[in-house]
Amino acid sequence: MNAALTPFEQRSAARVVAPARPRKLAKVPFVELADGRLQGVVSSGSDIERVYVSSVSADHTFHCSTNNNRPCGGIRLSGCNHLRALADEAVLQYGIDRVARYLRADLPDGASTGWDVLVAIKARHEATAGAPVFARFLRHLSYLELAASTEPVTEMHWFPAGGAVR
Repeated sequence: MNAALTPFEQRSAARVVAPARPRKLAKVPFVELADGRLQGVVSSGSDIERVYVSSVSADHTFHCSTNNNRPCGGIRLSGCNHLRALADEAVLQYGIDRVARYLRADLPDGASTGWDVLVAIKARHEATAGAPVFARFLRHLSYLELAASTEPVTEMHWFPAGGAVR
C-alpha cells in the first residue's frame, strides 16, 4: 500500500477480476455471480431473436425462461441445456472453484466443468423472476453504445477513473 495515499484512497476502487479463461460471448453473452445465484442470459439455439434467462441459486434451485417469462421447454428434473451452457461459461469466466464455492457445491475429485457443478448440487426447479437479470444485461449492453469519452458516466460517478481523489 502506498503510504502517501489516505486510507479512503487506498480502498476506493473495486478490484477487477480477470476471467479464468477467455470465453466466447455468442452463446452466453452475460454471466454473473450475484444475488446468491449464478445467473445469466443464454442465446436460443433455434431462434436468433430469442434469449433465455437462466439461474442456479446457492440454495440449489434452478430456473430457465425466455426474456418475456415463458418457461423453457427443455426444463427437466436436472435442468436444461441453457443451464448447462450457463454453468460451463461461468466456469470459464470465474473458475470452477469460485463457482462451486459460490453455489455451495461439494465437487468430486476431477470435476472440471459447469455440468459437474450442476450434478454436485442436485438442484430442483423453482420458478424465479428473470426480469431483473435481463434488465442488468440490457444495462450492460447500453454501455457499449456510449461514444468514447473521458467524461464520467453519471450512473457510475462513484467509480474512480484513476488518480488520487482529493
